[in-house]
Amino acid sequence: MKAATPDLLKEATASQPASRPEERRLRMSYEEFLAWSGEDTHAEWVDGEVIVHMPPREEHQRIVRFLTHLLGLFARLFELGRVYFAPFEVRLTPEGPSREPDILFVAREHLDRLTPDRLEGPADLIVEVVSPDSVQRDRDQKFREYEAAGVREYWIVDSRPGRQRADFYRLDEEGRYRLYATEDDERVASEVLPGFWLRPAWLWEEEPPDPLMALAEIRGLSPEAAEMLRQMLITGRPPAET
Repeated sequence: MKAATPDLLKEATASQPASRPEERRLRMSYEEFLAWSGEDTHAEWVDGEVIVHMPPREEHQRIVRFLTHLLGLFARLFELGRVYFAPFEVRLTPEGPSREPDILFVAREHLDRLTPDRLEGPADLIVEVVSPDSVQRDRDQKFREYEAAGVREYWIVDSRPGRQRADFYRLDEEGRYRLYATEDDERVASEVLPGFWLRPAWLWEEEPPDPLMALAEIRGLSPEAAEMLRQMLITGRPPAET
């Protein structure tokens, strides 16, 4: 398992260009940001500066789509909470930054943090899928912000070709992130979603598994039972006996 050291950040950001054409930055107050941004705006506000993100690439979206569906199915099925994906604002602290994580999970006991416009306070789980322009932001800035705000689990998935890796962090008793799993593990379990586990290998498949089939494997259903369940959901009735 890899150790979480500053060298990882240096390695990850090596050869990154000084300019980042995938994003643009604007100076404004948080109040101006709220008035300026729209429902579909993909932007974050940090220390008086707005970071406007360009549309993500296909491999990024493939991973986000798979994890959103899988986590959402699991959370709904067992009534554990709610799953959201960007653009959805998270105001980590009253005076802190406004972020839009790729994926976030809010546990049922913390649903009172949700308002019609945003999440006021930390999510229980945040997943960031690294893009060429977000390496330092995801591994350094957001890492420190999410840790300080009390986000209980933080998963960083690097989707860049040739750099595929996944780092799974969890807050320890002192409120510090500790690396507890990587892409080298066969299964990675979550504490904030009891009973949920993930095969990191799923993330790198060109065509990830059907989230329903992955959920069935997580719950120990046979492939036959999983397929029967899928057909029932499609047709609305049990399969005919043969």
